[in-house]
Amino acid sequence: MTSVRLIRTPALAPAPYAHAATAPAGSRLIFLAGACPLDEDGRTTAPGDYAAQAAHCIRTLRTALRASGADLTDVISTRVLVASSSQADLVTAWDVVHEAFGSHDVPSTLLGVTVLGYEDQLVEIEAVAAISEDAR
Repeated sequence: MTSVRLIRTPALAPAPYAHAATAPAGSRLIFLAGACPLDEDGRTTAPGDYAAQAAHCIRTLRTALRASGADLTDVISTRVLVASSSQADLVTAWDVVHEAFGSHDVPSTLLGVTVLGYEDQLVEIEAVAAISEDAR
């Protein structure tokens, strides 16, 4: 059971994500490095494909979360970085991320950036999660 509480308010414009999130006192925060679309050999997967790279980033994020004793439902916020100035490319990546999180639609920031760290990299996902201090 997740300790994250998603908050929506009618005082703000409707959004496809929660406006805020909280974790109860005693939660342990997990700060994850940016999940990148890299294969086991460190090569960027699916060059030129925003959706495929976003999907690979989600798989990477899930693996890092599991290693920390958490899952996607424990994520408290995300930042999705997309190497493009095209809003359509950002939406393509966002749609994959939004679908992966399903009803656990955490507060998120979607950014178009000039370049990311790996050759041919188009997408990166940063996240913070919160789990019960007892869940070690």
